[in-house]
Amino acid sequence: MNIQDIHNLFLQCKSVSIDTRKIEKGSMFFAIKGDNFDANTFAKEALELGALFVVIDNESYFIDERTILVQNSLATLQELAKFHRTYLKLPIVALTGSNGKTTTKELINVVLSKKYVTKATVGNLNNHIGVPLTLLSFTKETQIGIVEMGANHKKEIAFLCGIAQPDYGYITNFGKAHLEGFGGVEGVIEGKSEMYQYLAKNDKLAFVNLEDPIQIEKSKSIRSFTFGLNNDVADIKINKIKANPFVEIDYESFSVQSHLIGLYNANNINAAVAIGRYFEVDNKAVKEAIENYIPENNRSQLLKKGSNQIILDAYNANPSSMSVAIANFLQLESQNKIMILGDMFELGNESQQEHKNLVELLSNQDKSVCYLIGKAFYENKAFNKNIQFFETFNDFSDYLKTRNFDNNSILIKGSRGMALERTLDYI
Repeated sequence: MNIQDIHNLFLQCKSVSIDTRKIEKGSMFFAIKGDNFDANTFAKEALELGALFVVIDNESYFIDERTILVQNSLATLQELAKFHRTYLKLPIVALTGSNGKTTTKELINVVLSKKYVTKATVGNLNNHIGVPLTLLSFTKETQIGIVEMGANHKKEIAFLCGIAQPDYGYITNFGKAHLEGFGGVEGVIEGKSEMYQYLAKNDKLAFVNLEDPIQIEKSKSIRSFTFGLNNDVADIKINKIKANPFVEIDYESFSVQSHLIGLYNANNINAAVAIGRYFEVDNKAVKEAIENYIPENNRSQLLKKGSNQIILDAYNANPSSMSVAIANFLQLESQNKIMILGDMFELGNESQQEHKNLVELLSNQDKSVCYLIGKAFYENKAFNKNIQFFETFNDFSDYLKTRNFDNNSILIKGSRGMALERTLDYI
């Protein structure tokens, strides 16, 4: 059975599933092998739960005419997604970057949805499986697709662009994320810039932030639509940004007050404004979309608990995002400040130095009490009256049980694996 035949069967289905625990009736189930399981063993269960067809790559689990036997289920999922993208011929906006991808994607989606029928990556399903699933969620009713692409090593963005074939691309930034996989900051720049290479080769368009010299340099050979702060050559000129704690921007004759915290979110908003205006979304609609967007899932949320004001940014962390979060927090107009920061993961050989850099940064400020949690921070333990170190979260939670926090502004940030949102149970 060739890919067009499989696509004809796919068009009879309501959705695609790779997990029988979340399967929908009328879906096409792909049996994709994991590190510790063989999803072919769930093919029969998928049909019993309502799947119309199952795609397997182990003939031992062939059931009946509803079974599609292929050489590799994952490769077939990716090939089907590419075929479906070509079949629909809709414009696709893709974005990647070290920080801010998901927030920017959500902002772009709410802005463009004011004028178009849009469909965007759900959550952070942005890898070699998530991108195909996103593309296969697009239908003939979809007018613009928005695809988030993540990567932790070189050639991954190039591979994902080959599947999604974006017409427009945006790179949020080039930061110190996934250094272990990319082999350092230069590797990050090279890996993320694979999107620019795809756009240049295929005569597509890049959205470019003129405040980022790397974006300017790497996008020289590409058609572009630009934005920047107080930059008269930008296609969209941002006149002013401020954050205390919520980000507010002014552009043209409009002032936009967001529910996003921190100056580091300003460029995410600016990109959504620029992309909205490129697609001719009315300024009033752009303003309304951004002002009504409420972040969730532990991403730059402002919470009140008792007398404390809490900035919960515990979804992820790397040296770049941590540094700007700290800088933003320190400039807030608040008297009693506390930072609760957790280890940063996937830094490879750079981990000790990057955690040491942050300890030194925090040691040179006296505006906030700091609690640093995790083995990497603990290995860089240093005496400072404003900093306390805890090797594990359990050590920190035991300490919290002995303390009362009142009338503080608190920043909580760390890598996902630290799960620092647990701190809320003790404050």
